[in-house]
Amino acid sequence: MDNRAIGVFDSGVGGLTVLRSLIEHFPQESFIYAGDTARVPYGNKTAATLQEYAAQCTRFLTRKNVKLIVVACNSLSATAMDTIANIAEVPVVGVINPAARKALLESPAGHIGIIATRATVRSRAYDTALRSIAGSESLHILSHACPLFVPLAEEGFVQHPATELIANTYLSPFRDVQTDTLILGCTHFPILREVIAKLLPDVNLIESGGAAADEVQQILASKAAFSDLEKSIINVYLSDITPSFKAIANRILGIQPNKVEKVTFS
Repeated sequence: MDNRAIGVFDSGVGGLTVLRSLIEHFPQESFIYAGDTARVPYGNKTAATLQEYAAQCTRFLTRKNVKLIVVACNSLSATAMDTIANIAEVPVVGVINPAARKALLESPAGHIGIIATRATVRSRAYDTALRSIAGSESLHILSHACPLFVPLAEEGFVQHPATELIANTYLSPFRDVQTDTLILGCTHFPILREVIAKLLPDVNLIESGGAAADEVQQILASKAAFSDLEKSIINVYLSDITPSFKAIANRILGIQPNKVEKVTFS
């Protein structure tokens, strides 16, 4: 048994959707969540900047003595996994490969769409992962950057008319090519799942949280590193505690963290 916490980090509140899946899968585990809310969004940053931010967050979690790190950020999973792996002294799980595998399993015809930040789309990480995993299987892949989804999610604009208007513009290309499966390639995007599902009612929506949890399960099982705590502890560390954070966290997690503290990642 290993009662150390699992570390999770993201640019802002989007990674809470991954944390929610992990809590559901592992109710006896403790978690440390690091959200770099002062510097969100990450999706418009250069690869060099993202790698520096990733190094800072990884060092922070390493100092907290976590037993595993989940990179709950597609932009970092696309651009900084080598940086993170070189610093972390524990296993590291990203979100791109798990989500790609799940999309291939659920896509009936191989018509797969990806919505993500500009950094993730520019990296072509999902395209590469999908084609690598699929092998010779024929795929039709369309990727589209949706940068405004991140601030809308951060502000909690889930039911706002402006969100549906912007989403309709972003999602229209996927209707034109008969996409059957859509990867929500940013952990903020599941916060807007309801409006996305409304505009693409016949499309399978793939979230990375559940897919990443399956990989965490395999790692913990292989190392016999599950916790035997009677009750988990969830501590949240943010580089800026925004006015909307508490409401968004309650809506996503459905529970109150044990601690929410402002810190500097360095």
